[in-house]
Amino acid sequence: MFTEAQLYSPVTRSGDGDVTVHLSDEHPGVGDPDYRTRRNAIAALALEYAPGKPLPRIAYTEEEQQVWRTVSYELARKHETYACQEVLDAAARLDLPGDHIPQLDEVSEKLFPLSGFRYVPAAGLVPLREFFGSFADRIFHSTQYIRHHSAPLYTPEPDAIHEIIGHANQIASPRFAAIYQTVGEAVNRLETDTALKFLADVFWFSMEFGVVREAGEVRCYGAGLLSSFGEITEFRDADLRPLDVIEMATATYDITHYQPILYCAESISEIEDVVGAFFATMDDETPLRAAHARSKVAGAQ
Repeated sequence: MFTEAQLYSPVTRSGDGDVTVHLSDEHPGVGDPDYRTRRNAIAALALEYAPGKPLPRIAYTEEEQQVWRTVSYELARKHETYACQEVLDAAARLDLPGDHIPQLDEVSEKLFPLSGFRYVPAAGLVPLREFFGSFADRIFHSTQYIRHHSAPLYTPEPDAIHEIIGHANQIASPRFAAIYQTVGEAVNRLETDTALKFLADVFWFSMEFGVVREAGEVRCYGAGLLSSFGEITEFRDADLRPLDVIEMATATYDITHYQPILYCAESISEIEDVVGAFFATMDDETPLRAAHARSKVAGAQ
């Protein structure tokens, strides 16, 4: 629906039931027929899932397991230096396996006692209203495929590494999980796409690419940074600005490059007080009120 959706490879089902994942020409796996067949099969399992049924389990290949082991090891080292303490403590409690790709039911079994969240499968892009709205019930829609083995430390789209190492470690924190639930409750109040986009952009600059100052250093809590081997070492060079939800909701950004502007909180409490409170109170009129307030400030100058 919005710019972030371009990160996903579209999934279609033909009249005879064949499922196809459409990779871009720049995707590392586009020229690998085995990988493309694999992606189609994993997507098909997700499309067959219905609430109440057992979660589909993927028989991951040794090649896929090696990608997970490589990325888990490298990101764990990066997190020690760059992740905030709230995430580090949550990740220690969640205790994701580093030697194999966890099945979604395994993630849920570990996550639910910590924050009440459960994972369900997604073939690819979930409509944003459904994706965000499910947070109200503490449900997270997660892909199950793994990035191409030729580039284990890079992916042009959210894969299981992003969804699990990035988001699960984040929402294992009850404080962050509460913000996610507030996002879901907000989405379920919204009727207009304008308001939904406003919310989605604040989410992008907070729960996906948020940073926080901690003990004199800038550390990350956003899932996009936590799961990016490259960007997690570069975010301190960004233009770091104070939390400003109106600016976050109206900023122009390029999803295909490292973010040059990030919004830095002074504490986890400030994230709750500013970002969490915004999600708790926003409605369909929020974008209009924000635009009106900005025009008054510009007129006064």
